[in-house]
Amino acid sequence: MAAFEEMGVLPEISEAIQDLEWNLPTDVQAEAIPLILGGGDVLMAAETGSGKTGAFCLPILQTVWENLKDIETGKASGVSSKRARPDLWGLSLVDRGPAMAVTTDGLRCQSREQREWHGCRANKGIQGTGKYYFEAIVMDEGLCRVGWSTSRSSLDLGTDAFGWGYGGTGKKSHARQFDNYGEPFGMRDVIGCLLNLSNGEMRFTKNGVDLGRAFYLNAQQRSQVFFPAVVVKNAEMSVNFGRQPFVSSLPSGFTPLAFAKKDCYEENEMESNSGETQPIKPPANAPQAIIIEPSRELAEQTYTQLEKFGRHLTNPPIRPLLVIGGVPAKVQIAALESGIEIVVGTPGRLEDLIEGGYLSLAHCKFFVLDEADGLLKQGYTKLIDDLHRQIPKITPNGKRLQMIVCSATLHAFEVKKMAERLMHFPIWVDLKGEDVVPETVHHVVVLVDPQADKMCNGSGRRIQTDGVHHRDNTKSKRNTAEALSESVKILKGEYCVRAITEHKMDRALIFCRTKLDCDNLERYLTDIDPHKFSCVCLHGDRKAADRKANLEKFKLQQVKFLICTDVAARGLDISGLPFAINMTLPDEKFNYIHRIGRVGRAERMGLVISLVSAVPEKVWYHGDWCLYRGRNCTNVNLVNQGGCCIWYEERRHLAEIEDHLNITIQHIGSDLKVPMNEYDGKVVYGQKKVDSKTRYENHVQQMAPVVMSLAVLEAKAQIAYVRRHLLPS
Repeated sequence: MAAFEEMGVLPEISEAIQDLEWNLPTDVQAEAIPLILGGGDVLMAAETGSGKTGAFCLPILQTVWENLKDIETGKASGVSSKRARPDLWGLSLVDRGPAMAVTTDGLRCQSREQREWHGCRANKGIQGTGKYYFEAIVMDEGLCRVGWSTSRSSLDLGTDAFGWGYGGTGKKSHARQFDNYGEPFGMRDVIGCLLNLSNGEMRFTKNGVDLGRAFYLNAQQRSQVFFPAVVVKNAEMSVNFGRQPFVSSLPSGFTPLAFAKKDCYEENEMESNSGETQPIKPPANAPQAIIIEPSRELAEQTYTQLEKFGRHLTNPPIRPLLVIGGVPAKVQIAALESGIEIVVGTPGRLEDLIEGGYLSLAHCKFFVLDEADGLLKQGYTKLIDDLHRQIPKITPNGKRLQMIVCSATLHAFEVKKMAERLMHFPIWVDLKGEDVVPETVHHVVVLVDPQADKMCNGSGRRIQTDGVHHRDNTKSKRNTAEALSESVKILKGEYCVRAITEHKMDRALIFCRTKLDCDNLERYLTDIDPHKFSCVCLHGDRKAADRKANLEKFKLQQVKFLICTDVAARGLDISGLPFAINMTLPDEKFNYIHRIGRVGRAERMGLVISLVSAVPEKVWYHGDWCLYRGRNCTNVNLVNQGGCCIWYEERRHLAEIEDHLNITIQHIGSDLKVPMNEYDGKVVYGQKKVDSKTRYENHVQQMAPVVMSLAVLEAKAQIAYVRRHLLPS
């Protein structure tokens, strides 16, 4: 595939692309792939189906494979092959707090923030066995803390389980436990930091006086990489790793960090026994890329794409791992122990493996958030911040950590704030712009009014409702708000059947507001006719194996309808969908575009019908206060009365969607017939649109006058040129 190779994509990856019968890069791929290969942070906005998964998977696969190849061949990519100099130790210019200033030689740091602590780690660390020493000197009055941390530690040393510090107040600190130790220190005091990885002992000295054991590290803690670290508040410190003579005498048996060799872990290079630098080989459980997805289904899709793109990358092969719930953790732990390069997963299981020490972030080169707006809305902002803090900002081969964020819109407030907080001068690839309805989607609204429509289906069956009115008298009191709300729920089931029948739908996505609504609709359609209305559900309460099997059945067209919630459907890439039905409008106006974008893709026409209640509808609304987290909850009181229900004004949501899109959505009648318009007779939903405007039977005749005018203008221009430049004056 020459087009991809012209962007710098490896021939082996291009061969895999050709196997997938991709002809040319999509717009988002053409923009993003060179940027990611170039090493920058990228913000990407594009709809599902636009090729955005390939836009980040292809360059990540290539970069990871090239790094593995360097390790295999002993080539330190981008690193000098000369003997490693012992004076490369210093404080990191990157892995530091925003208000922490570090001198270019890495030997002095300062923060003048008076209310906040700002920290910094060294650019190198140690691992294995041995006894190591460095010293820190307080240069002025202020508060300081000095010690050791792992890459997972907060820069606020000693406030989590991955950092150990000794502070100027005479306290030692670890995991926010501050205990008396030694004595206070201040300006011009010299603090020695001793780490014995052979016996797990950590101790400190003050002006050469040993203060005794401060901490003991167990075997699991000892196996990690330890970095010298400092944190200050309105203070300045200098550090000495042994590049210059120590102010205090070197403790007996300890090695200055600047001369650590055998067990030295470095961000840029590692010295081998031959004296030449070698690329660092990551531990088995330390992937080079972490890709976070908001749902299991989307994680599985991305994982599958990685496998397809990397099928010809051999010697060495790329080993991706899918990390999601519903799969025994021990299976994923075993895979991590055997060695992986790329991890694709959902937030919960990723967090469990990282917190358990099974998954290391120490060698991560890529941090990818797919469907970032969905992740943030699901409440994972703190987790994303925590993971980003744990990842070293300079990777082991000396390159900056790359962060790639994909979002339905880059203009969402939450996405913008996260980009400002975490990303390093990101480049925006916004091929989507403001939300617009694709030209290939015909979307209409039908008002469901129980006061105007008294019909019920001929079979006599009615959909089971969500139970919010089980305490209300909705039969004898037919004009109350509660009775009308219950009638809307029943009518929507009837309208769904009408829509399917009227448009002869044989393949459609049906969106419901809650998981309970999905289950009820599935039973309803199956009861009416299990063949004509064959369907499956996709939502969070279904087991992982069932979700995967149901999605596969729908993709293989073994069933006609996939009933799902917004969360379950986010990012699903299902080609050729002609229809979608919104049983209820989404709570978020942005999700309307997400939903209708499932149809009308790959230049194929699609029809979306939204069922909108004309009256207020009482619905479930479970928050953190719900003891049952929504499952089998029976508290039908309103939220302001301590319950789990609200009155839902669906017509107001419709107005917000129309205002957001700056359009008026066409209304159709309760018979669900689409009236004659530009679509009727010109398209078949699910097939490519035929644009009659471009079919000129007399094209040549129409263009003839324009061509003649151009010919006259060209002749005049040539005559003017000859007169000016060639004829004698």
